[in-house]
Amino acid sequence: MRRVKLHNPFKTRIIDEKLVREHLALERTKLANERTLLSYIRASIYLLISGLALLQIKEYQGISLMWVGYLALFICILFLLVGISRYIALERKLNNLLRDDDSEESEHSK
Repeated sequence: MRRVKLHNPFKTRIIDEKLVREHLALERTKLANERTLLSYIRASIYLLISGLALLQIKEYQGISLMWVGYLALFICILFLLVGISRYIALERKLNNLLRDDDSEESEHSK
């Protein structure tokens, strides 16, 4: 097993290469989770803007677009709720995974 020395300006320590890879994989997953949440928020804002714009149009060639505007606002709220719930669910899974790893390491050190 190859050991990797991480540079930390406050404390130097030697960590197994496998632990470094797992740590970096978890960090990438956290960043991807945040990026996905921001994508849900962006889509929700687009739907909010389009819904408000459609509600401002009273009549367009005899077609009332009010119901389409309200539908866009409903989907906006739905996107936001789904995005936040998925973010929280994955964050909890990642935190549980990290806790399990910490408890296993403490058991092996005893």
